[in-house]
Amino acid sequence: MSNDPLLLEEAIRRKLDQLTLVASKVRSGAVKGDRRSKKRGSSVEFADYRNYAPGDDLRRMDWNIYARLERPYIKLLEDEEDLAVHLILDASASMDWPPDGDPSHHKFTYGRRLFAGLAYIGLGSNDRVTMTALSGAALSDAETARNFGPSRGRQFGLPMLRYAHALKSGGVTDLNNALRDYAMRAARPGLCFVISDFFSPTGYLEGINALLGRGYEVVALHVLSPDEVEPPLTGDLRLVDVETGLAQEVSVDGAMRALYMRRVAEWRESLRADCARRGVQFLPLVTDQPWERVLLYDLRRLNLVK
Repeated sequence: MSNDPLLLEEAIRRKLDQLTLVASKVRSGAVKGDRRSKKRGSSVEFADYRNYAPGDDLRRMDWNIYARLERPYIKLLEDEEDLAVHLILDASASMDWPPDGDPSHHKFTYGRRLFAGLAYIGLGSNDRVTMTALSGAALSDAETARNFGPSRGRQFGLPMLRYAHALKSGGVTDLNNALRDYAMRAARPGLCFVISDFFSPTGYLEGINALLGRGYEVVALHVLSPDEVEPPLTGDLRLVDVETGLAQEVSVDGAMRALYMRRVAEWRESLRADCARRGVQFLPLVTDQPWERVLLYDLRRLNLVK
């Protein structure tokens, strides 16, 4: 879209600074972080140091070392580990909707805001954040890479925002293949958010199963626009698939519109049930809802942030 809006305003970033991502079981990693492990028997005794990063709690600074070496170090405790956070954004052509109207209702913009917001929270907590955009569109050398990270620390906040802002949507994404490939390639499982409209011709369950099989904790954020849930159109129409270009002539009256809305509701419910059976957190979203509310309230209600 043209006139692409700012993804994270300063006022929102100040609110996100207070949040931490939560996994039901923190994955232990090679790098110490700023969160408490749920391992039993762990102590709160000194374990190690790491370099200071902007935004770290100054109360954790070892001032004696700073006085001797003139370099800032943060003290880490034995029961503190980092969390691997994987953020996956569907960047297929179907996410580029609606093409006009209120830009805040645009699915890809909405998805990128959630994508960037979750990354901002993770970086602020010194989690190990990896971001991936899934798209069937071919990339030229001049285009932005589809991956960012893994990165830790607030110093990566600005590069992360530049990355997310530059992303474009296009092509057809096979979610099953893309998620299976991601599960096999990523070195270290962790908390994984999948942000998508789930309009995938081959489905999504095999991909989610692959992530779960590799030990990921999966959260599905299902993004739709208001006109996809309740279409305003009636009459004789020619509908064109934005990903494949295939067209279909249809006549839409009140009964057809009601049938469509019922089918959409059934599909969303089937998504929720499929996720629930697999222990996947599922959150249905419509882009006329304030996106920041998702991070500040909805995910907190699901105990995914605190």
